[in-house]
Amino acid sequence: MKKVSVIGAGVAGLASAIRLQHAGYDVTVYEKENLPGGKMNQIKKDGFTFDVGPTIVMMPSLYNELFEDVGRDPNDYIPMTRLDPMYTAFFEDEKIDVSSDLVTLIDQLEGLSDDDAKGFLKYLSDIYDRFIVAKDHFIQRPFRSPKDFYNPFMIQQALKLKTFDSANHMIGKYVKDKRLQNILSFQTLYIGISPNNGPSLYTIIPMIEYLYGVWYIKGGMHTMASSMERLFKELGGTIHYNSPVEEIVISNQKAEGIKVNGEVVHSDFVMCNADFPYAMKQLVKDEKSKGKYTDKKIDSMKYSCSCFVMYLGTNRKYEQVNNIHNFVFSQDLDRNLDEIFSGKLMNNPSFYVYMASKIDPTMAPEGKDGLYILVPVSDLSTSEYEWTEETIQHYRTKVLNKLKTVEGFETVEEDIISESYTTPKDFEQRFNAYNGATFGLRPSLGQSNHMRPQAKAKDCENLYFTGSSTHPGAGVPIVLLSGKIATEELMLDDGTLEGTR
Repeated sequence: MKKVSVIGAGVAGLASAIRLQHAGYDVTVYEKENLPGGKMNQIKKDGFTFDVGPTIVMMPSLYNELFEDVGRDPNDYIPMTRLDPMYTAFFEDEKIDVSSDLVTLIDQLEGLSDDDAKGFLKYLSDIYDRFIVAKDHFIQRPFRSPKDFYNPFMIQQALKLKTFDSANHMIGKYVKDKRLQNILSFQTLYIGISPNNGPSLYTIIPMIEYLYGVWYIKGGMHTMASSMERLFKELGGTIHYNSPVEEIVISNQKAEGIKVNGEVVHSDFVMCNADFPYAMKQLVKDEKSKGKYTDKKIDSMKYSCSCFVMYLGTNRKYEQVNNIHNFVFSQDLDRNLDEIFSGKLMNNPSFYVYMASKIDPTMAPEGKDGLYILVPVSDLSTSEYEWTEETIQHYRTKVLNKLKTVEGFETVEEDIISESYTTPKDFEQRFNAYNGATFGLRPSLGQSNHMRPQAKAKDCENLYFTGSSTHPGAGVPIVLLSGKIATEELMLDDGTLEGTR
């Protein structure tokens, strides 16, 4: 039985570990933290439970697929509830409950304007066509060599994606109401890129919400991570926590294992789920095995935005607030976006409020709510300011002052009885997110598809990479695909992949 060492128990690491263990490999995972999930971690404090990073379940079929592919019923592991409305968008003078039910949605849109309702339906149709092309030819496959992309068929498919427009500009062609434009475009921040200059293809994200819904996993998103850990162990896999990997052991440009706690652990293959830029700079010591990803190259690449997250336990329930997902828009979202991606300190940020305790009593003590508040901010390489206690208090004050103007949250500041934070420095130090970039390498045109780091190492045999900085990119469903692609690449090289991709 061939041995595989997996570096990191993040989503992609666990997904690849499960698939490889099921395929007959002897898999051991080494994780620096004491819990599974990577950024899909969990905080338990003062009776409250908070997800650390991801919170929104989209494309549930990809979550379920991992369990189904190894013969399990996903309902036994990750019981889901569909949310409708999906979320509430709060603007300066109104709120909009955003539904994925077509009848309700059209009624809402016609309340804005008939032209925008018509434009929205055209947007859904056009972007769905592009989504099918991306899904069939780009997102679910690797690019081992340039010829995998640069051939007449693939060039023809790439042209169908119409990627050269920006997300915001593309949305503006369909709808004119600025509120609706914001609702349709801000989701590019889910993968760490601005809609002002991110490829228009990423407007597939709101389409996915409208067509496939937004869901909640009982116990919060960390249930997915703990259930993956459970499944992996049921299959016979082994996980070592509090075990930071120090080096990928390479000889003659061939991975032979890892070094952990000062000891070399030999294996036939290494699957690295540590953030790709961090791994290439810190874990791959052999210069030839780095290939083009030298330290200088890594530093010159573009990174996603980061996040400042507040975890607030409160001494009351917010009955007037309808949804667990809430987006509070400032008067000028475009200015926010410019500030985030130019490194400026924001004085009027837009932010996201997640309250799992509204529908899940296990997430907070009886009669209380837990508020997860996320502010997209600059990554550390872009930021023109330092993350100090003063910076934390700046954003805390701005967010709470704004939240107090939202109907139902008027008393929020005085309601707080428990408080903690995650800053860009924490994402860098706890999760080895390079530059504190929460979503890894920015998915710009020059860092996507064949130009993004691939699963199979180019200059080192028996070494594979998975996670948000590798193809196909960030976001939990896409990262799950990354784990699947990396597994298939390893098995293809080992001659154990059944059938064709």
